[in-house]
Amino acid sequence: MSEKERSLNFLEHIIEEDIREGFPKDNLRFRFPPEPNGYLHIGHASSICLNFGLGQEYNAPVNLRFDDTNPAKEEQEYVDAIKRDVEWLGYKWDTECYASDYFQQLYNWAVELIKNGKAYVDSQTSEEIAAQKGTPTKAGEESPYRNRSVEENLELFERMRKGEFESGTHVLRAKIDMASSNMLMRDPIMYRILHKKHHRTNNDWPIYPMYDWTHGESDYIEGVSHSFCTLEFAMHRELYEWFLDNVYENGRVKPKQREFARRNLSHTVVSKRKLLQLVKEGVVNGWDDPRMPTISGLRRRGYTAESIRNFAKTIGIAKRENLIDVSLLEFHVREDLNKKAPRVMAVLDPVKVVITNYPEDQEEWLDAENNPEDESAGHRKVPFSREIYIEREDFREEANRKFFRLKLGGEVRLKNAYIIKAEDCVKDSEGHITEIHCTYDPLSKSGSGTEESMRKVKGTLHWVSVKHAIEAEVRIYDRLFTDPEPDAHKDRDFMEFVNPDSLEVSKGYLEPSLKDAGVEERYQFQRIGYFCVDKDSEPGKLVFNKTVGLRDTWAKLEDKK
Repeated sequence: MSEKERSLNFLEHIIEEDIREGFPKDNLRFRFPPEPNGYLHIGHASSICLNFGLGQEYNAPVNLRFDDTNPAKEEQEYVDAIKRDVEWLGYKWDTECYASDYFQQLYNWAVELIKNGKAYVDSQTSEEIAAQKGTPTKAGEESPYRNRSVEENLELFERMRKGEFESGTHVLRAKIDMASSNMLMRDPIMYRILHKKHHRTNNDWPIYPMYDWTHGESDYIEGVSHSFCTLEFAMHRELYEWFLDNVYENGRVKPKQREFARRNLSHTVVSKRKLLQLVKEGVVNGWDDPRMPTISGLRRRGYTAESIRNFAKTIGIAKRENLIDVSLLEFHVREDLNKKAPRVMAVLDPVKVVITNYPEDQEEWLDAENNPEDESAGHRKVPFSREIYIEREDFREEANRKFFRLKLGGEVRLKNAYIIKAEDCVKDSEGHITEIHCTYDPLSKSGSGTEESMRKVKGTLHWVSVKHAIEAEVRIYDRLFTDPEPDAHKDRDFMEFVNPDSLEVSKGYLEPSLKDAGVEERYQFQRIGYFCVDKDSEPGKLVFNKTVGLRDTWAKLEDKK
């Protein structure tokens, strides 16, 4: 077995086996078929990467098809968001398709099934139909309308098409087997009456096809060779094939459905219904809230397309569902941004440092490296002056030998600047430190080549010049849920686990090079983490979202608990 064969996932093995058995490689075609009833999330990203990745691997076309058969939940906004997300992830589709494009063909095929005695109009209520379905161990009961004549069924179905009946009065069902061990084969519904305006067909259709009837037939119309679905569709495969068998013509490509396992992400939910609930109840600020597991939310938070693709590649394709810790996703964005993100200095919890022996009217512009991981990134200038901000946590009046930051009587190096020594501090009436008074060594300037500049001190701090600092709003995000599996508790509502501290908004002070930073630009705030410019930014009012910290601190906190 070759190295390539050993690295194939089980879906690729299926494709390779089909090719070995004579399936023409030129006939390979894949599809990504989202329903436009919400924004895509990280689970969809895996499916996108799978299908478009197979397209790239086999040089085969991949369709983007919208399974838009439920106008009660679907909107053009979702269509636009899905297209934007797929493109942002770096993929191009061959053909943009819509199930609604096939409504007439699907209707015509349904008429043929009626004529062949394989479909009938049922006039029972949905409750009556459900009651007659039976159980996995008990056969279902036949509908009293199951043996209507072909003529009566054709007449009723045509009147359904014309909009003569109210919603819920009739459905079209496939006539298969009410005793089947697969309950999905017990005369499944193919059409229901729904008087709703469709985002593409308007009010042209008062009846809409069900997903199971639509999906396989859409694959067939488009010439899709391999239709990959998640595991919950495994029981649907028999019905998928039954429907195909009743429309298939020799010589055409017959799609093959196969299933792979979902990859669930910890500390979040990926059900569109539950994500919509979070949006509607104001727990988050829209589908693209940076706390959401949507692709739009991740992009707004600062995630890169490459980091999400690498994450999908790492978790791979499997036959068993698994819970993936969100820290793995964070690892991949941290790895990617480490290579790409410019380094800048920002102070998020400031305390003022006054360098008492630095001239009051003096300022310097010092050289700072943009990214040590990328030589081509070059350097920038940062201003230095008598008064600077440092992080409040970087100073203690007294500290043990393991504290390598600033303390009274101790020295630290200021990044790209000088060595300073803390001499004194000023406090307010409540005992809070308001200023730290330091002295600096004028000969210790970084990169100057002097003996003093070579002197080793254990701590290096980031800082920002007070008079040059830019104020910015900084949004710090935490896990959206406190529980790794918030929707896995049968006796509790997932909303009970919403993290009340998932968002903290504060004011930060940034070096002036960030003045003109653009939306979605990403930076490393040195010693803090990676941040991204949010779309809420306005001229003179920057807003930054924290993407991820420099280290996985969550795991340490969980261990302590």
